Order: sequence, then C-alpha cells, then structure tokens
Amino acid sequence: MLRSRVVVAVAATLALAALWELYKLVGPDDGWSLGETRMLPRTGDLAMPHTWEMVGRLFEPVSGAKDAVVLWLAVVQAGMTSLGIAVVGWVLGVTVGVLLAVAMQRVRIVESAVLPLVILSQTVPLIALAPLVRSWGSKLELGFEWMPWMSVAVIASYLAFFPVAVGMLRGLQSPDTIHVELMAAYGAGWWSTLVRLRLPASVPYLLPAMRLAAANAVIGTVVAEVATGMPGGLGRMILEFANFAASDPAKPWAPIFGAVALGLLAAGLVALLGRSLGRYRRVEVAR
Repeated sequence: MLRSRVVVAVAATLALAALWELYKLVGPDDGWSLGETRMLPRTGDLAMPHTWEMVGRLFEPVSGAKDAVVLWLAVVQAGMTSLGIAVVGWVLGVTVGVLLAVAMQRVRIVESAVLPLVILSQTVPLIALAPLVRSWGSKLELGFEWMPWMSVAVIASYLAFFPVAVGMLRGLQSPDTIHVELMAAYGAGWWSTLVRLRLPASVPYLLPAMRLAAANAVIGTVVAEVATGMPGGLGRMILEFANFAASDPAKPWAPIFGAVALGLLAAGLVALLGRSLGRYRRVEVAR
C-alpha cells in the first residue's frame, strides 16, 4: 500500500513537470488575457523557468557570499521554523474545533447559532486579518511578552479549526439512532455516551479533517509570515526571494517548493498519528 502511494506520488510529480514543460513549449510568450484579467501565464524564462533549472538551483549557494549555505539547506531551516509554528497553530485549532463540535452536538441551539458563524469566519481574507491579530496581540497584558510567532500561530489555528469543527460535528452525529437509544436504555448519561459511542464513531470523520487542518495550518503560517513580516520562516523567504525574480528566476521557486513539501509533511504526520486508531477507521470519510 505504501509503495503504491509513493509510486503514484512520483508519477504525479513527473506528470506535473511534463505539463509545465509542455505549456512552456507551446504556450504564447505573453500568455493570454481576457480583458484586464490574465488567464494564462507568460512562458518566458523569467516567468516560467525550466523545471531542471529550478531543481538545479536548489543545490547552489543562496547567494554569492563566501559563507553562503546551499539553497535547499536554507529552505529546510526556514521550513523547520514554519513547521514549529504550524504545529502550535494546529494543536490550538484542533482543540478549539473539537470543543466547538462537542458544544454544538450537546446543545442544538448552539449548533444553530455557532455553525453559520464558523462557516462565515472562513470568508474573511487572511492577508487582511494577520496585521490585526499582530496588533491586538502586542497590546495584550498576559504576564509575558507577546512574541510575533504567537500571532502567526493564532492565524494558523484560525484556518485549522474549521475542518475539525465541521468534521467532528458530523462524526459525533453519525451514530445510528438505535445505538443512541441502546445507550439510553442501559442508563448511560451524556458523558458516557460521548466517550463510549460518539467519540469512537467520530474518528473516521475526524482524522481526514485533522489532515486538512494540518495543511491549512501550514498555509496560514506561510501567509501570516508574509503579512506580518516575521523573519526566519518560509513566508519571509518567499517575500525576500521575490526580489530576485528578474536576475535569478529559479531562486524564488525554492521556498515555494519548501512550502508544498511542508504541507505534505504535516498531513503525513497526522496520517501516521491515525495509524494507532485503525480499529475505529473501518469506514473512513475522504476529504
């Protein structure tokens, strides 16, 4: 099973690279626009470097400085910073999502009032929310200094909690009526029913939601790093390397590849976490 997934992943990557090169070969040099909206990108070397140039650039120094590290190593170092923040945001988002789901399942009026707000919250542009969160955080008096990475983690949790809240709620509501009535016939209270019936039944719904939340946490971290200007992470690297798009067009793609790999790594770690819950995953819900 694992080997087949690796083969599929490699094949998909090669197909994407082939599609990139095919469009670069046959696509118009200036792209294609509909009115003022660009529908297809330009195919010049500045806009679309060859795939082998982007891969080769990863093994060259970041800059011409004498002590400059290799580009891929710089991306890994920045990725570890972003991963640490994303993990904090993911844990916070999962915690908030689970608590909201339990509250919505427990009280129907809470579901009617909170669920629309949960859905509506995802329509707020993240790039506009990030500076506000950083500003609010710096004004809080919590007995410790509010660090910039904490604002980034809060923003990451903002994207992570939504799939968990929705998936967990669906899972808590998934047991058949006959099973719920059986628990009631045994005299089990709400807490016993939650622990012994609803939580195990929610696992096939929760794990895919947690994988999606992990990827969302990475996206939120990278975007928040760009919006807040926090140094050290992939978001800041993407912003800095964009200045080299004209002189070194392959260089800005390195942190983008790093962000993609980071999202896959985060989702993979959650998948490994779910392997210990295999007894509850007879029918997994794909997301």
